[in-house]
Amino acid sequence: MDGTVDGFRYGAVTPVAAYLMACLGGALGLRCIVRSLLDARSFRTGWLALGAASIGCGIWTMHFIAMIGFHVEETRIRYDAATTVLSLVVAVAVVGVGVFIVGLRGTGGVTLAVAGAVTGLGVAGMHYLGMAAMRLNGEVGYDPAGVALSVLIAIGAATAALWSAVTIRGFLTSLGASLVMGVAVSGMHYTGMAAVSVHVHDMTGGTWEGDSPMSLLLPMLLGPVVFLLLAGVVVMFDPLLVLGERPSASRPDAQDANSTAARRPSRRAAASSARER
Repeated sequence: MDGTVDGFRYGAVTPVAAYLMACLGGALGLRCIVRSLLDARSFRTGWLALGAASIGCGIWTMHFIAMIGFHVEETRIRYDAATTVLSLVVAVAVVGVGVFIVGLRGTGGVTLAVAGAVTGLGVAGMHYLGMAAMRLNGEVGYDPAGVALSVLIAIGAATAALWSAVTIRGFLTSLGASLVMGVAVSGMHYTGMAAVSVHVHDMTGGTWEGDSPMSLLLPMLLGPVVFLLLAGVVVMFDPLLVLGERPSASRPDAQDANSTAARRPSRRAAASSARER
């Protein structure tokens, strides 16, 4: 029989929390990409890796926070720990490929399209691999049209995010881009969930392996959340990451003028020296 699916068991709590984590991961990741592009002498590989990990952890955390609110009335839901961890690895690794393509090869049309497609497929792959980690007394089915739409949304969101990372420098505009990215990533998730149907097995009292959402997901979410908070500390203590521009960008000659003035003796000092001579 068909199960009664509810994706909002706890009301607006899980969607809002999931959206905020997607925004946080997106904001940190975009600022790290900007930082790698601003100064070629900096540790570019490290900034790009931190950006990829931030975005990957953000979307993974968003997905599983949202999944805490997923409920099928006729059966319990459990999760396989190994597959859940694998979905995090896939998210970070595949998103990293797209981030490094843009960070190292620039933003040409073809480059951006390839990077956006790879990153978007990584987001979608994480989502459906995370869904495959579910263990319940039934079978999960998907509407192909809904799945295709969710993948297209993921690719579009990833492409827009990478484009904004290399074209937007200001803090407020970049913050706005991360909010839009959070909407797109959350929209991709709930579009994919709208395509889900569950056929519950007739037998009752069946057992299946796996951990309950609260016993598995909450402890596992702690690690990525702590990582995002630490990444946020790194971002806030780097002026280039926060401002998105070099300190002298608004006054390009300011530094040179200051250094020249420091080397040049004052008129009073020069006059005093002349009188002594």
